[in-house]
Amino acid sequence: MSQPRSRRSVRSRNRLALAVPVVLSLTASLGFLPSAASAAPSAQTTAQAADTNLSYVVNTKVDHRTIASVKKAIPAAGGTVVIAYEKIGVIVVRSSAPDFAQKIRTVRGVQSAGATRTAPLTPAGTTDEGAVQVLSDAQAAKLAKASAAAPDSEPLEADQWDLRAIGADKAAKINPGSRKVTVAVIDTGVDDTHPDIAPNFSAAQSANCDGGVPNTSAGAWRPYTADDYHGTHVAGEIAAARNGIGVAGVAPGVKVSAINVTDRSNGLFYPESVVCAFVFAADHGVEITNNSYYVDPWLYNCMDDPDQRAIVDAVNRAQQYAQKKGTLSLASAGNSNDDLDSDAIVDASSPDDSTAVERTVDPHECFDVPTQLPGVVTVSATGVKNLKSYYSSYGKGVIDVAAPGGDRLYQIPDTPSQNGRILSTLPNGQYGFLQGTSMASPHAAGVAALLKSTHPKASPAQLQALLKAQADATSCPASYDQDGDGTQDAVCEGGARVNGFYGFGIVNALRAVK
Repeated sequence: MSQPRSRRSVRSRNRLALAVPVVLSLTASLGFLPSAASAAPSAQTTAQAADTNLSYVVNTKVDHRTIASVKKAIPAAGGTVVIAYEKIGVIVVRSSAPDFAQKIRTVRGVQSAGATRTAPLTPAGTTDEGAVQVLSDAQAAKLAKASAAAPDSEPLEADQWDLRAIGADKAAKINPGSRKVTVAVIDTGVDDTHPDIAPNFSAAQSANCDGGVPNTSAGAWRPYTADDYHGTHVAGEIAAARNGIGVAGVAPGVKVSAINVTDRSNGLFYPESVVCAFVFAADHGVEITNNSYYVDPWLYNCMDDPDQRAIVDAVNRAQQYAQKKGTLSLASAGNSNDDLDSDAIVDASSPDDSTAVERTVDPHECFDVPTQLPGVVTVSATGVKNLKSYYSSYGKGVIDVAAPGGDRLYQIPDTPSQNGRILSTLPNGQYGFLQGTSMASPHAAGVAALLKSTHPKASPAQLQALLKAQADATSCPASYDQDGDGTQDAVCEGGARVNGFYGFGIVNALRAVK
């Protein structure tokens, strides 16, 4: 299944300054980025040695004449147009011609083009760390009894240490969030029939974007199976209603929508689907998107590979379009305990839709998408002790803020279940525990929604600055030897205000509403 940031980890690098945002355009600067050794076969060599049907993104100059000309050239090169996002110059194409990409790149007005997968299309990644633990009836009864002792508490809230860690329980009494704010969960789909999600769900801002074309028919946004629980868990963390049922979200008064971007056959998050999601969210008035995944099939997209370059170009155009329309996007940092500001990272998982080939990449030149795109807020994970979770990736200048994502090994809460993971909603009215930067990002997205509720006119850049400003500054730990073997498990660089583990600090919901 595609990498939900819980399963794989979403890493987002944000280079924007706190007070004076600088909107960097990767699209405009693609030609100036240093080459990186991808050391892995391109999609062309991997999947088109034989005659196979692949999906492509073709990125053009943004003018009607050029787009019309390229659309005419696509059939001549052996392709079929699936959909054209003319406002951003991205055309989604399918072709079984082995030389389609090479031919279309020579067409006047085409700025980049490449295959979005390395395995052929079949008939119709997330970032949680480990499998879900479903809450049993006995555990739920125990929690309900413990929660009953606290006034105005949801039945399962006694186990929600994460809400208390960022003051979200107190914030809800002051301002639970505005109904005018919507957070779109770009993920594996959301079960909007769940009793904790239904009160706040916005069907009008929901869709299924599998294949790159939005499907807004009723229920299309829902998970395909109960095993596709990731998006439902994320949605509950953001906006589960305070309605006397189950759990509560960080911003229980805002609306939440679902944009399902998973491939129905293999669960992967392909670029054309994510392009569709960002454009759809922007065009439907979504204020915030949560992205707890990375775009498949490459964990890192290297700019010296024409296919990977085209993926970065296409998704960046879409997310920048969303920014210009007023949408702030947050993404998870990943679960590999990698230093995202290092000179080299070993990627042994790409491509993940065919045969992975180990390669060493420079994360400054090979991009995790959408996490490392400009303007996207990158979130690392913490546990109940406000310490970086053992799995969370990090990096000075990469992490913007931190938020609760859970830690089942080294940070155990004093709660009825003593479960260091995050309790939230699951499909079919269930509840369960997950951990990962996939869970951290929605906590930060919930706080961003509270900030948007109190500062409704804030632009995405201003909202990001507010998110950083309200965070609790958290210094690097004196030691990060989690397993006690005498070796540092990760090295935190930076000062008390900004560092590689926590960015500008751990988000604070209570401060966001005051």
